[in-house]
Amino acid sequence: MNEDELPPDDRAVEVYLDLLRIRMPEEDYERLLAVVDPVLRAIHDQSEQGVPTADFPLDGPQTQGLPQEIRDEAALVIATAVTGRMDNELVVLDIEETGPVRVVTDAATAADPARLTEIADYIRDRHREAEELRGIAEASGLPTDF
Repeated sequence: MNEDELPPDDRAVEVYLDLLRIRMPEEDYERLLAVVDPVLRAIHDQSEQGVPTADFPLDGPQTQGLPQEIRDEAALVIATAVTGRMDNELVVLDIEETGPVRVVTDAATAADPARLTEIADYIRDRHREAEELRGIAEASGLPTDF
């Protein structure tokens, strides 16, 4: 999806992409577009079909070998598409069990240490639950790659 193909209500994404095009080297910008294009298409398709937006992980074949800066910008572009807002921020939470976790959130949450602690606690809980389920699956002879 070219920027010109974005629906008119996606003006925030268009503006954000224009800012990135000015700021980033052309090759990096093209790599960014290659990553966000399928996600923007999926978001657009879901919004037309009335299906709620899902999580869009930024790991997979299309992001292999990408510098972290491009991954971070891709996350912010996607957040802009989902929220329609340009005040999203990427914060890095240091979670003991998993190591650093990147989270995109609104500016108010990013500036609120108590709220960031709640998010970190939620991530810890989800990690523990996943590890428990993985252990149960392994003991039961079931696949553990979820």
